[in-house]
Amino acid sequence: MKRWLLALTTALLVGTVLAQTTVRIGLAEDPDVLDPDLGRTYVGRIVFASLCDKLFELTPSAEIVPMLATGYTTSADGLTLTLGLRQGVVFHDGTAFDAEAVVYNLERSLELPGSNRRSEIAQITDVVASGPFEVTITLSQPFAPLIAQLADRAGMMVSPTAAEAAGEGFGNAPVCAGPFRFVDRVAQDRITVERFPDYWDADRIHVDRVVYLPIPDTSVRLANLQSGDLQLIERPAPSDLSIVEADPSLVVQSAPSLGYQGITVNVSNPGPRDHPLSDVRVREALELALDRNVINQVVFDGLFVVGNQPVPPSSPWYIAELPIPARDVERAKALLAEAGYERVAFELMVGNNPQGVRIGEVIQALVAEAGFDVSIRATEFASALTLQEEGAYDVFQVGWSGRLDPDGNIHQFHTCEGNLNETGYCDAETTALLDAARAAGDPAERYDLYRRAAERYLPHRHIIYLYHQQLFFPHTADLEGFVAYPDGLIRLQDVRLN
Repeated sequence: MKRWLLALTTALLVGTVLAQTTVRIGLAEDPDVLDPDLGRTYVGRIVFASLCDKLFELTPSAEIVPMLATGYTTSADGLTLTLGLRQGVVFHDGTAFDAEAVVYNLERSLELPGSNRRSEIAQITDVVASGPFEVTITLSQPFAPLIAQLADRAGMMVSPTAAEAAGEGFGNAPVCAGPFRFVDRVAQDRITVERFPDYWDADRIHVDRVVYLPIPDTSVRLANLQSGDLQLIERPAPSDLSIVEADPSLVVQSAPSLGYQGITVNVSNPGPRDHPLSDVRVREALELALDRNVINQVVFDGLFVVGNQPVPPSSPWYIAELPIPARDVERAKALLAEAGYERVAFELMVGNNPQGVRIGEVIQALVAEAGFDVSIRATEFASALTLQEEGAYDVFQVGWSGRLDPDGNIHQFHTCEGNLNETGYCDAETTALLDAARAAGDPAERYDLYRRAAERYLPHRHIIYLYHQQLFFPHTADLEGFVAYPDGLIRLQDVRLN
């Protein structure tokens, strides 16, 4: 009898272990700091999607819906916003989520040194708990993008208890209120999270553990997916999609991106003023030497959408009066001569992965015909962002994963005090126009303000927009329930691994 009981107990334990499900996700880069207020990478947002629930959420069709908030009302003058909050939510350390926690989080986003969220919600002048589960937000002016910002990192809630205890080290072990809690991180190797049993929406979580693995090489990421070592990957090489589609053990989901890719030019941040690229004629020559369609065809098999603005041509916020300029090598040469140069040399920083290097090589070949001598610097992505922040770069091939409201793609890059203005561009009129667009409630008025701003910042060419991605997420066929979202985040609600 004892032997039978021992065998039964052993079998039950083995069954329990086997029932544990782990999903391994291949990322194109290693995220930067895992603090919603400090983080700035796309892959960091992917990890945050499992850790940190937000006040509002997006649907696959890009609609905004409540998440930790239950709804909101706005005063007639647009200066007061009242949020209702979900009850029964706890952070991973057991701290209760309530109005005081929201007040703490919004004030942290505004006041934390180095916060990348500050300019995203700068119109907030006061936040008070007007009830146990109600928050009243006062604005300096009407702010149309606020709810969209609260559906992203500015709306991610962290535990006040844990944040106060950890101080500057919070990003090393984040504590939030999402479906998974942080376990550990090994830089450039993995980030592990596990299912949080007290999650408020626990019935939708069917995975026990998630391991995020940074694998910059697209071929290696795909090989690991094919072998079953990974269950899902992001940003495959478009040229590899035919391989995925031909493999019956794999499935690919896709969605159009809200963001853009381009080249960011260091005009004065700090940037030597005597560098040829500080001359707007040289930057215009650089754009005219590029061929966006060639980049799309050669690197991406024509699967992406070329563009010249922060939003794609299909967006209602695209300024049709400012179309994509055609390539003109002779005009580019003439502009260089006018600026006093026969040839101009600069360093192009790209991601240290085959696709990033390939983009750099195509750009290098195209602009050489007009008189540019480009050296390519392949750099690990988080390190490249640090160099960009320090102004230690000439030109950086980089993009933005995109936001639902156009303000999220424009304001922080083109205003004098924008927290992601890494080029040093500062034009008071542009800043005034983009600030006014934030306050405008009428879409036609906002469009006109964005048009007038674009007429100023696009010719400056501190950012030269190139294309807009189609997001692809190959995964194994036994991973069921995954849905691609236009913000590119990987959400694990309703996902099962059979």
